[in-house]
Amino acid sequence: MLDKISTPARTRTAKWLGAAAVAAIIAGGAVESGLVAPTPAHAELRSMAQPVQNVPSFADVIDRVKPAVVAVKVKVQNVADRNGDDDEDGQQFSMPDLPPGHPMERFFRQFRDQMPGRGDRGPRQERPRQFGQALGSGFFISGDGYVVTNNHVVENGSAVEITMDDGKTLDAKVIGTDPKTDLALLKVEGNDFPYVRLAPQKARIGDWVMAIGNPFGLGGTVTAGIVSAQHRDIGSGPYDDYIQIDASVNKGNSGGPTFNLAGEVVGVNTAIFSPSGGNVGIAFAIPASTVESVVASLKDKGSVTRGFIGVQMQPVTKEIAEAIGLKEPKGALVAEALKDSPAAKAGIRTGDTIVAVDGEPIKEAKDLSRKVASVAPGKSLSLTLWREGKERTVTLEVGAQPKGA
Repeated sequence: MLDKISTPARTRTAKWLGAAAVAAIIAGGAVESGLVAPTPAHAELRSMAQPVQNVPSFADVIDRVKPAVVAVKVKVQNVADRNGDDDEDGQQFSMPDLPPGHPMERFFRQFRDQMPGRGDRGPRQERPRQFGQALGSGFFISGDGYVVTNNHVVENGSAVEITMDDGKTLDAKVIGTDPKTDLALLKVEGNDFPYVRLAPQKARIGDWVMAIGNPFGLGGTVTAGIVSAQHRDIGSGPYDDYIQIDASVNKGNSGGPTFNLAGEVVGVNTAIFSPSGGNVGIAFAIPASTVESVVASLKDKGSVTRGFIGVQMQPVTKEIAEAIGLKEPKGALVAEALKDSPAAKAGIRTGDTIVAVDGEPIKEAKDLSRKVASVAPGKSLSLTLWREGKERTVTLEVGAQPKGA
């Protein structure tokens, strides 16, 4: 086997041509002057040796976009509280969250102090305030220093800094965050930074993509794959609509960009599916369309204001669809229209099924939430309802989502 692996390419080629000649003779061909006669069998062998198409190289695109990708380092403050204690032997004991003076608090504190290895250490001492570091990724979206990353990368951080591709380190300020989409906008002082653009069109399943980021703190790491699915709901928030990719993404890639072959950002890497904590080929990115709207709001206001119509919804099951006369399960069934809400004022009532927004079909209840949330308060919205076996259309003015909703 080793001899075969180390055989020079020229020798291997000669052996291949010899085998082809034998195959041609068997098929009824003739060999003249060392050349194989162009029989149909030999023509087929030659066509099989031709590559159907070239495998794409990402090198030129990477050269253009990689300088705009940064490592994000966040100083995180960890304060030891009274409910937890890391023992010297690596075990951890956590007390229940009991109010001061609760009769069981003393029992649990006594039990903790009697654990192996604690008896000779005396009463528990308050540990000093400690600081750790969270690592993530991000990218410049403008030459004047605006950087996109994930909210979960910078939340609870006391200080943020970015490291550019050339090794230069800069302090960053958090302009705004949006926990519901897990996006954050940072700003560094300066101008003429390399930056990338968000893709104007949605990536398609099967498109080649490249992820660049800071996995495990290594920095400047490029991986490639394809878009493997769209519209994934992973239960991380009310507006989940992730792109699924199979490019390798690991801890530290959070907040980094996923590029198409044109060097445009099609998504922001946010989560992985992994039983072990490492990459298993399934990663999720926030679509560029969501990033664009959220970042614009963060840049303008420091927060995100979402549309609100005031309905409580439930999914339309197959049984419900049959009961209300729909041909298939679709739309969002109105469980309640909140008092004085835009929906109630427009005449929407319990039992209505919202099947379209501005003419765009609603597949499920969460689809309605995403569409309404993306509409700016004050704008008009047309809703198509299914009521008593008929479609009807109502128009309402979208309100602002209440804080905490």
